[in-house]
Amino acid sequence: MRAVRAVRAVRTVATAAPTRHRPLRVAVLAVLLMGVAAACGTEAAERAGSTARWAEPSSYSYTLESSEGERALIGRFRVTVRDGEVAEAVGLDESGERVVQRSLGDVPTIGGLLEECERARAEGADTAEVEYADDGHPVRISLDWEENAIDDEALYVVSDYEPAAP
Repeated sequence: MRAVRAVRAVRTVATAAPTRHRPLRVAVLAVLLMGVAAACGTEAAERAGSTARWAEPSSYSYTLESSEGERALIGRFRVTVRDGEVAEAVGLDESGERVVQRSLGDVPTIGGLLEECERARAEGADTAEVEYADDGHPVRISLDWEENAIDDEALYVVSDYEPAAP
């Protein structure tokens, strides 16, 4: 019996010691979490602000990688936009080449991608997210109309964006 009581006493002492530092640990953790949350909020606000400042130019070029889901617009493309319309689209992979051969009108402008995202939001899509570059143009658009549905997603990655020289 005495051995058991001694062990219990040791356990009590061992668990009691760390609790003296618990308020300090909680305070440090709270400060760290507040700092991370504040940084995230700032970044989100900056990104949101950059989208308001970006206006789609009438002429530019970009590379589009369209993936996910069962859709006609799948593949990689180099897109040239003039006067707000797709003037040229080059398929950069086999899927992209097929899309361009079928119809140049299937390849959107960046504004068209953003309009699709806005439609998805208006229709209550489960996911309609846009990530932006520092200059405000979108670099990634992720859509998922129904969380548990199969093949209704769309992912657009925009790279090599170059506004036309004035």
